[in-house]
Amino acid sequence: MTGGSARAAAGAPWAEFGRQLRSLRRAAGLTQLQLGLRVGYHHSAVSKLEAGLREPPVGLVRRLDAVLETGGELAAIVAAPRETPRRPGRFPADPALFAPLPGAGAPEGRGAPDPRMWPARLPAEGLVCPLHGTAGCAVPEPGELPALLDGPVPAGGGPAPWWGTGTGAAVAEGELLHGLTAVLACLIREAFRHEGRVTAVEGLLRALARWAGEVNSAGRLPYGQLRLAAQYAQVAGRLRMERGQIGVAMAWFGHGLRWADAVQDAPARATLLSDMCTLVRLDGDPSLMLGYAQGIGAVDGRRRWTATLSDLYQARGHALAGDAAQCRRHISLARRGFARLDRRDHLEAPWMAGAEGAMRVDSAIGGALRDLAVATGDRTAARRAVDATARSRAQVPSQMRGARLLLTLRLADSWACAGDPGAAVALASEVLPEALRSRESMVTAELRGLHSRLAGEWADLPEVRAYRERLLDAGE
Repeated sequence: MTGGSARAAAGAPWAEFGRQLRSLRRAAGLTQLQLGLRVGYHHSAVSKLEAGLREPPVGLVRRLDAVLETGGELAAIVAAPRETPRRPGRFPADPALFAPLPGAGAPEGRGAPDPRMWPARLPAEGLVCPLHGTAGCAVPEPGELPALLDGPVPAGGGPAPWWGTGTGAAVAEGELLHGLTAVLACLIREAFRHEGRVTAVEGLLRALARWAGEVNSAGRLPYGQLRLAAQYAQVAGRLRMERGQIGVAMAWFGHGLRWADAVQDAPARATLLSDMCTLVRLDGDPSLMLGYAQGIGAVDGRRRWTATLSDLYQARGHALAGDAAQCRRHISLARRGFARLDRRDHLEAPWMAGAEGAMRVDSAIGGALRDLAVATGDRTAARRAVDATARSRAQVPSQMRGARLLLTLRLADSWACAGDPGAAVALASEVLPEALRSRESMVTAELRGLHSRLAGEWADLPEVRAYRERLLDAGE
């Protein structure tokens, strides 16, 4: 590489990934041509990656880690936060931040949210103010936002019932962002009672992205708009995941990460990476999952809750890989980290505080131990999974029906792994009709795993035969 091209690579957005890829390739004794043939890409693509001139596709990163036997090292670099270039004066326009967007094209079902669920202040449902963080901002009354759900969000300076111009524009922009955050909190709360208002979330997200794009085109960083868009993208991705639409969910999470990166929003980045961990775990890919999980820990070493979240997902990744020692090590680290969370952690991640936080930690640990039992046949791990999952299930609030269904199936599977098919069948039978109706990806995965365990070792037991007949009667 010439001196000029070396300097260009050093400043390229993917320079660190390229440097590490080159080092790993050379350590493996491969040329660019040989590596390209093994991962199914032209050698010129490998050359561009090593020069830091191209964003590596997720699928290619997975193959590179596998071929070079890195243990997810390259995936961790992809997941790590990157600095966004800042220039004095005008902010550089970047159309790639806003298109193309996945999801619903038509904003169907965008009725006004239930005013009984309207928050008085932010944060609400874990959503902080996109401008002022956890400062405790008030939100407009629902009646002040009649046009918000019935039409597009106005562009900066455009006409709207309460959109100001001149010095008042900044105040109106803040009020609009507060209102949009309150709307999203309502939609999250309604998702507990209904199947999920995915078209409402995606319709508002598209309008928000258009607004951010217009602000960006005018040379101003759409800071609040991008922070809020990252939150909307996460909710949209989760709702799509609940519908079993994994590809659309991953696309929304990817957009959310780009928006969070653009404004260096560490909490959003950590939670989006955790959702991506969940998706790749459903694919059974421990290497990529570990890369994303390590990326959560790299977001900000000063935040204990991100370190705890990273340890929980690393425990699950090592469990998938059958690494008992590392799985248990990260479980211990996660438990210690959770016990040390303080007020700042709880403000940024309220879902990790109190009984709800304990429920989520036990759920993750129970899942890791169950996965470890599946991978290794260790019934001691399975019995520990039973204990952790039972504790988590006992703390699920009544309105979180989906979480209770998921944990009931996981508890049944943990009993099956522990060698008690009778307990597994009894638990699963309680929720079988609801589980068969569910389209939620994680519920489907839990049910499929339980079926394979029961049919594999205990197919001839009377209670298992009766259970399988119920499945056949239900059309399975």
